[in-house]
Amino acid sequence: MMIPYKQISPDALQGLIEEFITREGTDYGEMEFSLAQKVSQVERQLARGDIVIVFDPATESISILTKQDASLFTSKPDND
Repeated sequence: MMIPYKQISPDALQGLIEEFITREGTDYGEMEFSLAQKVSQVERQLARGDIVIVFDPATESISILTKQDASLFTSKPDND
């Protein structure tokens, strides 16, 4: 299920974005950016709707995904 980023507390959103940024394999190209710059980039992507926050009730986990990946994730049939 997609969670509107504006419904998440500022502190929780900051933590989620920082976890997303520092996740293994995240690559920002040839230029180096500070954590604050990366957070700002992610916030802009959330505001534009390029990326979304998704909650998985089965694993009780929350992730940031591209809009395209999220649509695949949220359209999967339940295997219950």
